[in-house]
Amino acid sequence: MKALVAQSLTGPSGLAYADIDDAADPSGNAVVIDVGAAGVCFPDLLLIRGEYQLKLPPGFTPGMEVAGTVRSAPEGSDFVAGQRVSAFTMMGGYAERALALPSSVIPTPDGLDDALAVCLLGNYYTMYFALARRGGLLAGETVLVLGSAGGVGVAAIQIAKAMGAKVIAMVHRVEAMDFVASLGADEVLPLTDGWRDAALAATDGRGVDLVVDPVGGDAFDDAIRVLATEGRLLVLGFAAGQGIPSVKVNRLLLRNISVVGVGYGEYINRVPGSAAEIGAGLAKLVEAGLRPPEPMRFPLADGAAALQALADGKIHGKAVLEP
Repeated sequence: MKALVAQSLTGPSGLAYADIDDAADPSGNAVVIDVGAAGVCFPDLLLIRGEYQLKLPPGFTPGMEVAGTVRSAPEGSDFVAGQRVSAFTMMGGYAERALALPSSVIPTPDGLDDALAVCLLGNYYTMYFALARRGGLLAGETVLVLGSAGGVGVAAIQIAKAMGAKVIAMVHRVEAMDFVASLGADEVLPLTDGWRDAALAATDGRGVDLVVDPVGGDAFDDAIRVLATEGRLLVLGFAAGQGIPSVKVNRLLLRNISVVGVGYGEYINRVPGSAAEIGAGLAKLVEAGLRPPEPMRFPLADGAAALQALADGKIHGKAVLEP
């Protein structure tokens, strides 16, 4: 079968579109999926650079998120051949077929093609977990989203709005402002010098109840300062690449604010059944009409170009690879 293989840990340039052995499961415990779409995500980019927490020698096929059709499934898994599903594969998704444990596979909601279905994985699961559980978001609260044109930011805007929040979206790339506005954000502001004052002005000086921060870097300090009393800052990553920020905890004490870590993968690994619970909550929003924006679609053979576009900040929302 065709697949993308990381032949060196040099980022997208190290990927080759090649023939590899067909996906097979000698143990008989995995669901074999004919891939219709694979998600392009930041952890995949880090993995092929050798910068992810999981270190692999060259010769592997990346790809953590897929959607497609079941080719075969273990007895008792509740999945059958021909069923449309989405799955967290963690590895091997950038191929024509992929393997996933039954616990990582979910039925694809009606009305979504594979490309839209794979968009719900990763970013939307993470953001529902972040907002509903870690952040305790309530209807009527105000959410500030940093990095709002990226995959995490897009999911944050849509889920926060679906949960009844007011959303202020900060945009680093001015050319993405119209795209972000189309997602339903109440305010779209450029992330330039002085953005903190603009964000405070949007709340009449009160501050925001919750900040979604996948960026880190210099923006973290300003984000702390725009929190209202009992506000929460959700730490999701450090895309700015400026090192891991720190905070003086006396500021948290004096202002009654919180900095909250969001590690979705670690959480579901440690708390049995949590993925199904989070998925059920997200499914209710999908049933009520939540839909990801149309992704940027690339042929699987052009996967290196898709990942380079992600690295260059040229992806608005989500990119997917289609075999």
